[in-house]
Amino acid sequence: MTEREQQIVDLLRRDPLMGSEALAAALGTTRTSVNVHLSNLGKKGVILGRGYVLAERPGAVVVGGANMDLKARSAAPATSHTSNPGHGSMAPGGVARNIAENLARLGDRVHLVSVVGRDRLGDNLLDHTAAAGVRVEHVARTDRPTGTYTAVLDADGELIVAIADMEATAELGPRQLHSARDVIATAGVLVVDGNLRREALDYALDLAEGVRTVFEPVSVPKAAGLKDALDARVYAVTPNRDELAALTDLPTRTDRQVSAAARSLHSRGVELVWIRLGERGSVLSTTEEVVEIPALPTSVQDVTGAGDAMLAAFCHALLAGGSPEEAARFGHAAAALTIDSPHTVRPDLTPRLVRAALDQEDPT
Repeated sequence: MTEREQQIVDLLRRDPLMGSEALAAALGTTRTSVNVHLSNLGKKGVILGRGYVLAERPGAVVVGGANMDLKARSAAPATSHTSNPGHGSMAPGGVARNIAENLARLGDRVHLVSVVGRDRLGDNLLDHTAAAGVRVEHVARTDRPTGTYTAVLDADGELIVAIADMEATAELGPRQLHSARDVIATAGVLVVDGNLRREALDYALDLAEGVRTVFEPVSVPKAAGLKDALDARVYAVTPNRDELAALTDLPTRTDRQVSAAARSLHSRGVELVWIRLGERGSVLSTTEEVVEIPALPTSVQDVTGAGDAMLAAFCHALLAGGSPEEAARFGHAAAALTIDSPHTVRPDLTPRLVRAALDQEDPT
């Protein structure tokens, strides 16, 4: 914040009901000048809404992919190389966007930084995302079509194959990130996904100096392309077993190999490595210990979005002051709830619902 913005925040802390005229009089400046500063404080997430309510704890910023999800699910076990009866659906998606919406539904203040097309899909995506509580003023528009993620699911909800068209997101670069520099620099947690180009990732990491930054690799090819950017600027990395191999150029077939690969990331300065192991759960590796965390049992309706919910809940718990292990367990509960839902982002997701799932698993 600038010196003048800090003065305004100090006045609002003493009297949250002060209007712009009273602020201007107290500061010896004009109402127009105060309104400009208030607008900037709103964009930075320091004040919330028209009542100049101060945000009491830092929020989250999520940078990366936003697209429309096109999902087709086979009505019976799928047969390859032929047409299968089933049904389809379309809804806003994208790793970064999904994480941001999950965070908003968990009650966190969250900004999304991304790029979508100047088309109806982009309009739909932004309207839905904003309605969920995500701040979208840092989502840029492009003449390229809004990205799409097309997933084919088997009858049991498991993913068979997916195709991602992320050309719009590829336009996200230093220029767009620079416009969001204030919210990034003041975030409690920054999440960056592997859809970013290397120069964009480096720029985001540099802007976030001192901010806990979490890198989600997204896929094996994208992990391989960004592996050299991971250093002490990154607080946590959240790969699956194959992505961990791509990030480290090390085998990860056995538990011992997974631990060795995680240590190689620690040696670069990464504090946490949280490896997803599917139905088995996950392994949380720190510089001091390795903890295996079991997945919560659940019924499978649709696996799409489970990892995004898991990471969002992890970040929510960190923002609330939880330890990394507590945050990881909270993330597993959110993932289980999402798998047991037909939605990529569960619309009724709340901290109370997640805690209830945890309590049901461990009544003690």
